[in-house]
Amino acid sequence: MSILEELVPSQPIDTPITPITPSNDEQVDSLAPSPESNGQAKIMSKKAMKKAAKAERYQSFKLERRAREKQMQKEKKRIKAQKRAAGELDDSAELEEKARKRQKMSGFGGKVVLDLAFDDLMSDKEINSLCSQLAYTYSANRNASYPFTLICTSLNGRTRDRLQAINDGAYKRWARTEWWDDSYERFWLSPGASGSSEKAGPTSADLDARQQSLVYLTADSGEEIEELKPDETYIIGALVDRNRYKNLTLDKANKQTIRHARLPIGKYISTLPTRKVLTVNQVFEIMLKWVETRNWEEAFHSIIPKRKFLDGKKGKGGKRSEEEEVALEGDEDAGAQVETVNGGDAGANSGNGYTGR
Repeated sequence: MSILEELVPSQPIDTPITPITPSNDEQVDSLAPSPESNGQAKIMSKKAMKKAAKAERYQSFKLERRAREKQMQKEKKRIKAQKRAAGELDDSAELEEKARKRQKMSGFGGKVVLDLAFDDLMSDKEINSLCSQLAYTYSANRNASYPFTLICTSLNGRTRDRLQAINDGAYKRWARTEWWDDSYERFWLSPGASGSSEKAGPTSADLDARQQSLVYLTADSGEEIEELKPDETYIIGALVDRNRYKNLTLDKANKQTIRHARLPIGKYISTLPTRKVLTVNQVFEIMLKWVETRNWEEAFHSIIPKRKFLDGKKGKGGKRSEEEEVALEGDEDAGAQVETVNGGDAGANSGNGYTGR
């Protein structure tokens, strides 16, 4: 027998050959772009993969929800048609509902400006909080009996990017809402910005009239606002800062020679034990409530979270009363909902350009 025959067996080997499986690290290395591939292979981290899967689930859920809503609308129309045919539908109630809708469309007549010029003063988390507050502001205005015209000025940077990332830029379709890249200075610097038909540059009298119609709401002001007027424009500093920046909006108003005032919280609520820090949407909702009721005290008590009226002290046995627990639980749930749904934390600890007095 030759040496070759001794080294190579004549019969095949029955033992199966187990393939070598690369480890996780080796698999990642194998997916890494080689110098020859010019970086064409793209590796997604686990966090990015989870985020993409979450976005896909949300998109499918949104489509299902819209389908259910359409089906419910069809069902409501069918039931309404049946009631009308049977004579069970009260036409007067339907006419009243239409009248309320027409009244809502007429609005209050006033304008509210959300000054978004503080993008560079906030962290990414605060930007998310601000965008959540903007969404709540729009929702409150849409459902109000007497809505304002809402104008968001100085839209840029991360705030714009965050809004664009939410529901494919749905903010652009918000009713009664305008989005300006420019500052609110456009009101008195741009010809015709306030609705006039002038083509030439505004006169000094026009400039004075436009500036006098603007009121910057800031708690650092020494003036208290007594009533809201439909021919005035109110500016709210859209800033989430946890009360870091003192006199920021007041100094800005003084520099631009704009009138400023604060909401009369101290005049109507003198026993507020906690910090009187209000979010953007809370300030706006208080204004909406005043327009509806013409009562500041009712507006404050309706909008300011109940836990702000609690002193945080526990009752006998180290426990809060049942009423206090319900109030606290309700506010905590609301804050958690904002964080879960919108990715922000527009709860009570999120201060803004307005701080109550």
